[in-house]
Amino acid sequence: MQPTPLPVLPRLSTLLGVSCLGTAAALLGGGALLRWQPPLTPDSGSAGLERIRRWAPDPQRRREAALLLHSRYSEDPRLGRRLLRNQGWGPDPLAAVVLKHAALDSEALGDRAAALSLWQQLGSRFPGNPASADALYALGRRQPRLRQELLRRFPAHPAALAAALEAGPEPAARLAGSLHLAQWGPRWPGAEPQLRLACSQRPRPTAGQRAQIATGLAEIGDGGAAIRCLEGPDPAWGELTDGGRLRLARTLLKGDGAQRERGIGLLLSLVQRSGSNAADAAEAVRLLAQQEGAEAQAALAALPAPWRDSAAVAARRVLADPTGQGGLAVLQRWPQDPASWDLQWELARRQLLAGRWQAAQALLEAIPAERLPLPLAVRQQFWLGYSQRQLGERDAAAATWRALRLRQAGGYYDWRAAVQLGQADGRLPAASPGAAGDPASAGQPWDPLGSGDPQLDRLWRLEQRTDAWEQWRERRRGRPPSEAGALLVEGRLRQGVGDDWTGFSQLEQAALELRPDQCSLLGPLKRGLHPPLFLALLRPWAERRQVPVTLLQGIAKQESRFSPTVHSAAGAVGLMQLLPSTASELAGRPVSAGELEQPDLNAQLGSLFVRQLLQQAGGNPLVAVASYNAGAGAAGGWIDGRLRAAPELWLEAIPYPETRLYVKMVLGNAWTYANPAPPRC
Repeated sequence: MQPTPLPVLPRLSTLLGVSCLGTAAALLGGGALLRWQPPLTPDSGSAGLERIRRWAPDPQRRREAALLLHSRYSEDPRLGRRLLRNQGWGPDPLAAVVLKHAALDSEALGDRAAALSLWQQLGSRFPGNPASADALYALGRRQPRLRQELLRRFPAHPAALAAALEAGPEPAARLAGSLHLAQWGPRWPGAEPQLRLACSQRPRPTAGQRAQIATGLAEIGDGGAAIRCLEGPDPAWGELTDGGRLRLARTLLKGDGAQRERGIGLLLSLVQRSGSNAADAAEAVRLLAQQEGAEAQAALAALPAPWRDSAAVAARRVLADPTGQGGLAVLQRWPQDPASWDLQWELARRQLLAGRWQAAQALLEAIPAERLPLPLAVRQQFWLGYSQRQLGERDAAAATWRALRLRQAGGYYDWRAAVQLGQADGRLPAASPGAAGDPASAGQPWDPLGSGDPQLDRLWRLEQRTDAWEQWRERRRGRPPSEAGALLVEGRLRQGVGDDWTGFSQLEQAALELRPDQCSLLGPLKRGLHPPLFLALLRPWAERRQVPVTLLQGIAKQESRFSPTVHSAAGAVGLMQLLPSTASELAGRPVSAGELEQPDLNAQLGSLFVRQLLQQAGGNPLVAVASYNAGAGAAGGWIDGRLRAAPELWLEAIPYPETRLYVKMVLGNAWTYANPAPPRC
């Protein structure tokens, strides 16, 4: 064999080097391409997701596609199990979600052996993942000790609350379940009757246990049952924590005379107790300062000296004086206290209604807008512009209103600023300018959650809404949020799992807590507060009645939060909250409460009612919406010359605070639906 000539070796080395470099470059380039692929979202088409699930070179991307498809075909457990087959690999937390849903699909198909194996894998491989709570719940059916472990490890998880509800039948186990529900989930479906019975069971719970149960009863608004639980041969009032006292007092203040008096006494005792939590004491003083009557006055006089010189009490004294003497001093001393914000508006409103524009302007400027929550700053800026124009400062007024519109982009004051600037008339547009198609039919574009937690945001992006909600709730240990960003996240998560009633409430609270430097939250908050729910149902009736569909949307959102089956304390039902008596008059036949739970009938009669009220009001939406809330007779009695000359002031002169707020909310909703553009920060 002839030896290879030496000159060939350098060429071979060069070729090998180039080949290796080319392979490395290809691998690096391929990895970069995989990383640069757009993320899969709920907007991704099903056919494309199926191709990715089968053929994508990135196994993580295949798993994400499988989960998105699984969420779309959740009603078919056989298909769902096939989609998730072999996707539970690796340590990624997403594997825990795959194992959970594969186990649930197996249970739905009656394949207990497969379900048991999957639950065991989930529990052993991911013991700290909230998805393991479902494994403990399922395995605990045959191993009760695992239910106890579930309550200990994941106390606020829905699986733990379900286990607490099922605890028993031994009295001690039932009591333990009731105590768990009282602490971690008194509003959990089914908890209310169990909590009501817990205090009367035998053997009788201890005083400390009854105080815990009473706090849970107060949380669900049953002050009477809470009092009965606390009283008896061994009263448990002394066992209430400061938070429990505050919670019970809030509930009692909404009750009859005796309960309200007891609530005032609880608040006073909380403030007078040595060692009370300062934040709870401050909230108790704030609530006391909002109460009317001799009992509240006596409680304020009995407050310890430092609390008698607080913003809430000082603001109460100023408001009790018809002249508002000392108001500016309170605003300047406590510019960042919510009591000062309320005082500023009430005093400014008095001056506006009296036509004292300079005095109103001075009050409105006493607290800078950047120190107010954004909704209050918007209200302040609208009326500041109004006062400026009344004082002849037309250019300054226009600049104030333009800045408001640029920042707010929606709501009642955005509408009224547009009217004042000549950019809109007093009528509401029927639909968004240039809107095409039906968002309710086509589905809303996917909106990122933006929680700041990558794992939570990924679950939301992959349409694992229930898992996202359960993880959020467990991580917060069931504590209700209070800051605007957290309220926005929890409200959207609740909407994602179908709890629109609570979700809307939290989003509304988020709007009230929004600081001026949180303008970036306004876009997702606006979309969350104004989803096009039931638009496909409401639009045909709006066209038939010749009323703006945005007005029907605004009323339905304010009245029922788009809930077809909700009943008010007065007996009004469903989407547009019609009383059966009103519905019967509109229909020309008896209409039951059960019938009004049908969205189509409710929308049909509600739209007719709105049409009649608009006709009676001469087409004026302010009067029509006031009539919807307070009755046509009451609203008709408020009509005077100011309605045409100064409609914003006419609204502020309505003697019912509830109706004033209602009109602003409904018409603000309608304007926002008609103008969906996001604000500019």
